[in-house]
Amino acid sequence: MGEYARCLMIATALTRRLPRLEIHFALSRAAPYAAATPFPTTLLPSSATFHPREVRALIRELKPRVVVFDNAGRTAQLRAAHEVAARIVYVSSRRRQRRKAFRLRWMRLIDEHWIAYPRFIAGALNPLERLKLRVLKRPTVRFVDTLLPAPDLARSNECLARFMLEAGDYVLIVPGGGSGHAGAEQAPAIVAAAARSIARRGVPTLLVAADAAADGADPAAFLRVAPRLPPAELIELIRTARLVVCNGGDTLLQVLACGLPCVAVPIAHDQAHRIDRCVRAGLAVRAELNAHAIESAALAALERGRRAAGAPLTGRPRVRNRMEDVLEALTKLVD
Repeated sequence: MGEYARCLMIATALTRRLPRLEIHFALSRAAPYAAATPFPTTLLPSSATFHPREVRALIRELKPRVVVFDNAGRTAQLRAAHEVAARIVYVSSRRRQRRKAFRLRWMRLIDEHWIAYPRFIAGALNPLERLKLRVLKRPTVRFVDTLLPAPDLARSNECLARFMLEAGDYVLIVPGGGSGHAGAEQAPAIVAAAARSIARRGVPTLLVAADAAADGADPAAFLRVAPRLPPAELIELIRTARLVVCNGGDTLLQVLACGLPCVAVPIAHDQAHRIDRCVRAGLAVRAELNAHAIESAALAALERGRRAAGAPLTGRPRVRNRMEDVLEALTKLVD
């Protein structure tokens, strides 16, 4: 889900800047968001990584100016893009994908390598990576902390009205994830239970994309439940929240870039490290995947009051919105 949300935000912002630009997605038809994608889409039986033949054929048919591989892709697919003279962007958000992108044969194909997450989480370039870049003089490497679209007051007001909320007066709870994670299959139900407990304390609470909570929703009792929301709507709700409870994925960084207090709950094996880095930097509070722990952490954060978590004291890391950097890079590649 994180990769899709990132690409959707980029595509939406880029078409506003370049209205004549054509965008095409290649997605797994099993993904819950695939059918609602607002751009032309080729649906594959599963992740594009597992369908090199189909993706190569699609690239040869479309002959795109730029291909973005977000945390996915195989050498044959990158070569197909290179053969049609497309510029190639590769996004890595895990160590394994980063290592792949720093293989010499990939570096010769890639024009831009975007390392998702801030440098203090992803880790600075190591000596070997720097040496390879000096020798090959490519690709351009960017740390993309997180991506946020431009604020939209009309959309924000519409979202607040739809869920009967007031800006700065509610807790936003986003279990997140596009699929179940091993060992955390019950995460949505656990987080929903925490949301109900927080709402029972008289705190206006909005729970997003958690079917397990639907039966317990009662606007009169301070709990609202939303279906899965488009990224642009979710971010507007983040911007006006009092506190956000989320997992350790992309939403965590978006919350911190908005300068909001955050309780982060790890639901996947790679999220604990990410959350711990943010906790050590004084940017977030960690809660274990337990309804009582989540409720306690959220109530404690509310008691401490609103604090500028995304704008820490001098000398501490910051999480920055890199949307403008990304749009400028893609605009140059398309030209």
